[in-house]
Amino acid sequence: MRATARIRAAHNGRVTTLPQLHSDGPFHLRRLHTRGDAATVGIISAMSAPLGGDALTLDITAEDRAELEVTTAAATLALRGPTTGAATYDVRLTAGEQAHLRWLPQPLISAAGSNLRQTYTVELAATSRLTLREEQFLGRADEEPGHLVTRILVHRAGRPLLDQHTAFGAPEPGWDGPAVLNGHRAVGQLLIVDPRLDARRNPVLLGEGAKDGCAVLAPLAGGPALLATAIAPTTSRLRELLDDAHAHALTRQRGPGRRPGGRRPEAWDQPL
Repeated sequence: MRATARIRAAHNGRVTTLPQLHSDGPFHLRRLHTRGDAATVGIISAMSAPLGGDALTLDITAEDRAELEVTTAAATLALRGPTTGAATYDVRLTAGEQAHLRWLPQPLISAAGSNLRQTYTVELAATSRLTLREEQFLGRADEEPGHLVTRILVHRAGRPLLDQHTAFGAPEPGWDGPAVLNGHRAVGQLLIVDPRLDARRNPVLLGEGAKDGCAVLAPLAGGPALLATAIAPTTSRLRELLDDAHAHALTRQRGPGRRPGGRRPEAWDQPL
């Protein structure tokens, strides 16, 4: 199956509107209740996907000054398909000047026997803002995961900001070892890009327990951006860690490398 769904948000001078909401294949797009002048779109899966051999694309654009949030109604389940070839799931995110785009889906589950390549391609203007959260759970209960390869490629104002590649499951070597996931099955990232962001800080470690997972929040060299990477035993714990990272990203820390539990940091005048 090949399918491309498109979302385009525009600002009409008062609020954000949705001049394009094109569903296709497994993607059923629904306008959700809005808050303020933002627009919110939910993606509902109309069929089982992605399966091996599928080529799925989400093309999402927030034009100048638009504020758009996109989420999914349920987890995305990658399954074994009729062929052994990899399924592809491409998410293309574009934000114009002074736009704010939030991509906040439910987790992606890599079921046994699945083969999926997921790519995020992000184009940001110099004054746009982005919140991107991805969560992956490797294998359902009591099963090994499939093969999952992901890439996040971000350009800001035409210059590279992030290019990150990860791969989990057989035949990848050492993916479950102590240097990578250390036996955990939930992995995720949170990327925040904001011109107002004070990214001149040291990395912060969140959740130091080996059994309960941990996250690292660190600045990116190419712009006002912070990236959190987390591993955890469960999806609920992973979400807690990413939420903690998001809370830290909204604060200014007074000391280098401060960790949670110390003096309360000074909050931003305006949250992201």
